Amino acid sequence: MSNAPDLRHAAVRDVKTGKDVVIYQPANLYQCELGDGVFIGPFVEIQRDSRIGAGTRVQSHTFICEGVEIGRNCFIGHGVMFANDMFRDGAPNPARESWGKITLGDNVSVGSNATILAVSICDGVVIGAGSVVTKSITEKGVYAGNPATLLRRLDP
Repeated sequence: MSNAPDLRHAAVRDVKTGKDVVIYQPANLYQCELGDGVFIGPFVEIQRDSRIGAGTRVQSHTFICEGVEIGRNCFIGHGVMFANDMFRDGAPNPARESWGKITLGDNVSVGSNATILAVSICDGVVIGAGSVVTKSITEKGVYAGNPATLLRRLDP
């Protein structure tokens, strides 16, 4: 009998991938779906029931929690964090059905170190580096700050 700790290794397991997908190791992806031409940088975790649309790039050190849907041709910068448990009762909630939904439309760019909480973001939005998105975004534009606010509109 060994007293060695149970070491878990980063892995790619039970992942449905399209054509021409690139995943740099180490990465921890499981029970998720990646569309054609998706790029995943090193030190990325993508949890189950998440979908990444075709042509999207996810840069290093990003965490995509369970159930996130990211559209086509998006850019997710380095160190972006997605969070779907809002700790409404002051502690983590193990009940998945209580977690919020996160959806990003097509052609969304998220700057490095941004935090995306349980929200929906429409097509064509730019989120500035370090921003915290606390409310859904329904108008195409550039958003930044904590909480993220509209800085300028973009042409529809």
